[in-house]
Amino acid sequence: MKILFSLICYAFLGGLTAINAQIQPGVYISDAENVRHEVKINDDYFIYSAYRTNPPEFIRTLGGFAQVEKTTAGEQLTVLLEFNSDYERDSIRQLSIPTHMDGKTLHLNWFKKLKLTASKKTEQDLNGAWLFATRGPDEGQERRGEANTRKTLKHLQDGRFQWIAYDTDGLQFKGAGGGKYTSIDGIYTENIEYFSKDNTQVGASLEFNYEIKRDDWHHTGKNSKGAPMYEIWSRRPTDN
Repeated sequence: MKILFSLICYAFLGGLTAINAQIQPGVYISDAENVRHEVKINDDYFIYSAYRTNPPEFIRTLGGFAQVEKTTAGEQLTVLLEFNSDYERDSIRQLSIPTHMDGKTLHLNWFKKLKLTASKKTEQDLNGAWLFATRGPDEGQERRGEANTRKTLKHLQDGRFQWIAYDTDGLQFKGAGGGKYTSIDGIYTENIEYFSKDNTQVGASLEFNYEIKRDDWHHTGKNSKGAPMYEIWSRRPTDN
């Protein structure tokens, strides 16, 4: 199953039309009726999340490898999903969404017509996609790796972060959370705006130490329960 999924992804990406040729990489947000819709697009990857802001409540998230295709009707965003929090209910593995850009506004004609505005570009040390590799310290222990179907992805872009725990075997969703972040001078701070497992965590601010060693992010401090932690995340390569 691991090899099959990898082959499908590589075949899908083999015919990739660079996503940033039509949609500029970035974070796009729409706030309407107490619900925030947030889209993150970077290189060949797409993530969508929705959550209520008051009272806080996680709604759903999904994401995967993306490409923009030209059709007779215009442009279409096609996404081969790696995770889908509603998979047990809707069985959706792939998205085909009519889309277009209007200046800094992203239009998606999806389950509803979404009009999302680009967030301000913000360059920080930890920008990018990271996969959880192992618990630290690094003593040569086995790492989870890209080939493992069980993954925890952390995506950081333009001051916004999201983590997603999932298994590509059966699109099993384990959990997600996100919000704002900063990574400055070795201090990484998360301000939580949604958390699928516990809405009471929304509003918390968590501070950690970070150090980048080659393609690894060493992440140390205390978790949301106050227990000491040491995680090593590996930068996820992209095709672009």
